[in-house]
Amino acid sequence: MNSDVTIRPVERHRAALNDDARAAMNAKNLLLLIYLRWIAVVGQIATIIVVHFYFGIALPLPEMLCVIGFLVTLNIVSLHRRAHSQDRSGAAVFMELLLDVAALTAQLYLSGGATNPFVSLYLLQVILGAVLLEAWATWTIVAVTAGCFIWLTQAYRPISGLHSGMHRNHAGGMFDLHIQGMFLCFLLAAVLLVWFINRINANLRERDARLTQLEHQAFEEEHIMRLGLLASGAAHELGTPLATLTVILSDWDKVDTIRNDRTLSLDLREVQSQLKRCKEIVSGILLSSGQARGEDARRETIGKFLDRTISEWGERRKPGQLEYRNNLAEDLPIVSDTVFRQMLGNVLDNAVEASPHWVGVQVDSEGDDVVIAVHDRGTGFPECMLTGIGVPYCSSKDRDGSGLGLFLVVNVLRKIGGSTVATNRPEGGATVTLRFPVSALRLEAA
Repeated sequence: MNSDVTIRPVERHRAALNDDARAAMNAKNLLLLIYLRWIAVVGQIATIIVVHFYFGIALPLPEMLCVIGFLVTLNIVSLHRRAHSQDRSGAAVFMELLLDVAALTAQLYLSGGATNPFVSLYLLQVILGAVLLEAWATWTIVAVTAGCFIWLTQAYRPISGLHSGMHRNHAGGMFDLHIQGMFLCFLLAAVLLVWFINRINANLRERDARLTQLEHQAFEEEHIMRLGLLASGAAHELGTPLATLTVILSDWDKVDTIRNDRTLSLDLREVQSQLKRCKEIVSGILLSSGQARGEDARRETIGKFLDRTISEWGERRKPGQLEYRNNLAEDLPIVSDTVFRQMLGNVLDNAVEASPHWVGVQVDSEGDDVVIAVHDRGTGFPECMLTGIGVPYCSSKDRDGSGLGLFLVVNVLRKIGGSTVATNRPEGGATVTLRFPVSALRLEAA
């Protein structure tokens, strides 16, 4: 993990998010086509068994079983490509539908052509194309299925016994083989269409919800980028006055009147200490934004990194009591990160502001995740913050600019695959739980 949070230009990022959502939608649609193809395989096998063995109508079994074998092979290949290929384009769905049309045409050719009542299953392919594909691809499916229908009126393998059976049972109405076939085809197409379109609508709703979430994330990252630019500019501008103050304070330190006055001397030391802290903060901002050169990121273990970070914070903020427990099962090597250290400091700062007399920190490991729980004994979070933690400028503090700390925490953790949860403690106070995969900070990821 780099020490800076890289943010792509917002418009390009949003376009990439839309492409990702569209690709995910196509992947789910391909999976639905695979399910339908399995249903078609089972349905064709059942139909062949009934027609050939129950009604005694001779069918070209070897050829029809070859077509079924082709569909099974196509499904296996499709499942493999879906698991290992990055191709999630609409063209893949288009090709799958064309292959389904080809398989249906082959089966109809072997079983009576256009006289087969299942010829109307072409409409199923057309409707699926209209739902899943762009206009040009849908019209291509229409043209292909229409051409196949016309061809099947002239070229097909007749089925012996079918027409005689139809004439013999003509008076039977619904018991006529052809009418029965038409009814079964209608029922099958209706059931499959209702099921498929309901699943498509569910996928569309899920995609819309995902796009809304991604748009919100893009907006937050745009906000972070602007904050980073403002912070970087402010750090540059603060460099000169801080250097000037350092020189002035050094001169004052040499004045006998100040050196001989214990109170003034102590005050001067405190001002110099705070000035040094301000310079460290400015240097950290410039280093994190890549505008200053520093030493390579420090390599240490996750336990030592957390121990050092929390110890330094405790010396700087001096809470009444800092209760710290490190229960990590394994102390893995990582590359310590300035942004991550500042993020943890934001959470601790919020805790000590809410509860100056006591702050509790507990570190645990759950699988590959590190879980850091920061407790305080303050007034707790208002309900609006519990449901929307990380919303910028949403804070219980009554001052301008509040709420950015948790906003940055949520986004930094999300960037490395982590999460942030805020809860109120039953005994009073609040807990902020940070969870992240330690692999995001490991030495190999540097």
